[in-house]
Amino acid sequence: MTCPQCGHQECETMPTNACQYFYDCKGCGAVLRPLAGDCCVFCSFGTVPCPPVQIDGKNAGCCGG
Repeated sequence: MTCPQCGHQECETMPTNACQYFYDCKGCGAVLRPLAGDCCVFCSFGTVPCPPVQIDGKNAGCCGG
């Protein structure tokens, strides 16, 4: 996960059974939210998309959508 505000990088474990809509940056404390068109913070700020998107593709209706 890379914070777009301060650039802090943190290795986090993605949940496989739910989306994570918020993430508190451990560098600056900013609360990250998914960017428009993304289903979760991992898709927006992670190095790889979340597991449902990895499996089914970007338009799969991730996270129950």
